[in-house]
Amino acid sequence: MKLAFNPTILPPIFFILLGILLIANVCAADRRFVLEPEFPKKICATLLPLKDEGSDRQRIQAAIAHCPSGEAVRLTAGRFLSGPLLMRSGVYLWIDKRAVLAASTDPHDYDRGQGTCGTLGTPGNGCRPFITFNGNDGGGIVGDGVIDGQGGQPMTGSRESWWQLARRAQKEHSQQNVPRLIQLEQAKNLIFYRIRLVNSPNFHLAMNHVEGITVWGVTIDTPATARNTDGIDPGAATDVTIAHTTISTGDDNVAIKGGSSGGSHFISLIDNHFYAGHGMSIGSETSSGVSDVLVRGLTLDGTTSGLRIKSDASRGGLVKNVAFQDVILRNNRWPINFDTRYDPEAKGDLIPEYQNITLTHVSGGTGNLVMRGYDAAHPIGITLNGVRFDKSARWEIENTRVKVVGKGVFPEVTGGMKIQ
Repeated sequence: MKLAFNPTILPPIFFILLGILLIANVCAADRRFVLEPEFPKKICATLLPLKDEGSDRQRIQAAIAHCPSGEAVRLTAGRFLSGPLLMRSGVYLWIDKRAVLAASTDPHDYDRGQGTCGTLGTPGNGCRPFITFNGNDGGGIVGDGVIDGQGGQPMTGSRESWWQLARRAQKEHSQQNVPRLIQLEQAKNLIFYRIRLVNSPNFHLAMNHVEGITVWGVTIDTPATARNTDGIDPGAATDVTIAHTTISTGDDNVAIKGGSSGGSHFISLIDNHFYAGHGMSIGSETSSGVSDVLVRGLTLDGTTSGLRIKSDASRGGLVKNVAFQDVILRNNRWPINFDTRYDPEAKGDLIPEYQNITLTHVSGGTGNLVMRGYDAAHPIGITLNGVRFDKSARWEIENTRVKVVGKGVFPEVTGGMKIQ
């Protein structure tokens, strides 16, 4: 006999779980069920540091090349010096506590064959990254050791460091050819766990066309004066979680990008702490769209901008379904900075649109609270719930539809188009 469905017989835990799932769907983010990673169970090779200071690149690369998928190449305590490394699919690089993997300072090691690495010029892509994941499925970098990009050390054969070259490029309106620390291309199911990334010449962890990336318990530490040293940049990225990570750097702490390579969707940032840097950013490239982003449990101490969405008419697109929850902001010039005119002189028809942006339980001190939509036809759509700043904080609002709900907002929003 076929029985009719009777919801009263379901245990209470069912409804609790159902509620959690419904909340998760409202605040869509990484669609995976992400737990704290574990270290690999098998080690295919253990390398000790050399007594001399010669390059370790050849033996590290050979160990990676011969390591079976799912296993790790382990570097023990000490200093290893290497040129660029190419990771094999499924293989982990395990860097022990008190082990340092230092990047070569010789531009020739990174040069792509044009002789431009370590020089100024356009388009500024003359160097290979220090560590590359290209087409990988599985693996990553784990351990309590350090990857040191040596961005502040003089380049071999020069008195100038990578960082000084980048600063000179800014002054001369040119592009620096310097290496990124870690680059992910067409990769998926990678783990970066507990590793410390320091002194990158350029971006620390850059992603392009990736899926299923977990960054957990990572520390990124580079001086605030080091130009273009973004912490983590998910680009054309899907299902990415960044959790329990600390970032202090000279540019965006995190920048989620959706440029010409593709949009970024379903991104979670959970329980992170940012120090020096330009803040928790989306953009400036958003032409292919950014959506379904959850930022929860974030503290920003001393970042110039705090929560930031930036784009302009030369690179804009749709940014939607972004939730900022339980955020603490301290000592920020622009605690909130949602701007559709990142470059005020930019020209084009790629109009930025920011829709369904929510701030829930966000608190901070003084500073400028900027929400600047492109025009009346393309306003920012934002909801504020339990948003509290110092009474001296100043709203700068244009072309924005503001909805205040729940626990409200202080100081009172001035300007914009309010929706009650």
